[in-house]
Amino acid sequence: MSKSNNVYKDAFNRCLRLLDETQSLPSEPELGTLLGVSRTTVRSILSRMEETGLIAWNKRNKTVLRAPRPEDFFPEEETDSLAEIIERSFMRRLLASGAEAGMQINELELAREIGVGTTSVREFLIRFSRFGLIEKRRNSHWVLKGFTRAFALELTEIREMFELRSAAAFAALPHDSAVWADLDRLEVEHRQLASDIATRFNEFSELDERFHRLIHRASHNRFIVDFYDVIAMIFHYHYQWNKAEERQRNEVAIQEHLAYIAALKSRDPAKVDAACRKHLKSARQTLLSSIPEGRQAQPADGRLSGTFARA
Repeated sequence: MSKSNNVYKDAFNRCLRLLDETQSLPSEPELGTLLGVSRTTVRSILSRMEETGLIAWNKRNKTVLRAPRPEDFFPEEETDSLAEIIERSFMRRLLASGAEAGMQINELELAREIGVGTTSVREFLIRFSRFGLIEKRRNSHWVLKGFTRAFALELTEIREMFELRSAAAFAALPHDSAVWADLDRLEVEHRQLASDIATRFNEFSELDERFHRLIHRASHNRFIVDFYDVIAMIFHYHYQWNKAEERQRNEVAIQEHLAYIAALKSRDPAKVDAACRKHLKSARQTLLSSIPEGRQAQPADGRLSGTFARA
């Protein structure tokens, strides 16, 4: 997905939310300023809205014809920031290559495979390296480092503090906040995945990441959101290196997510706290069970690719 297409989809979703607040949209320059995009992008948004019967567009008049429905929105994973797209692509390739400690990562090849600039990939890797999980080497190469059980335990403690706070903040958001529509869409995706779990259980990791990222964003705390990078790496990807009982683990996690979503929708602080703690406890157990006592984590699969290779 190109950066420009990603920007368009994000702006389109934000413009859809404006339809609930007005009977007509402002001028193209005003929309461009409001959405932070070019007039060309604004015109593309208006054209799509006209084609789907959302608005009647007659030169300067843009009359709202109906409220947006869930299917009008682009999926959340298609409206992520460029940094999030790089992160998700990096994690996918890491898993496909076995994610073995000591593995080399070539930033030039990674940028080419994802279809983004090397500068963006380098910035991501530099930001990610501060957690001590990758290390810079010469000639645009990085090395993946293993991590210990003690590291994982420290991480779970921080994660639990941050997510409990974020979940409480989420439940306190106003009823007209856009996040509730995002949560509705994620609930639908969870139910669809649950109904096809036998053949799609390996798709859970990405859904898991998007669900927890939505909750963390509710904190409106840049440090919590930024810290989520390493949380995603460890909790949402690392435990998959041990493929034993993956379907059963994911099936249980989906049901915990649905209970978590129901608690958030109830806006009852006690229910939110209980659902959050139950799910985080399961996540902690899943992570620790994948790391041998007193040893660094090792992958179950040692396949390699051009971007990721043994040092």
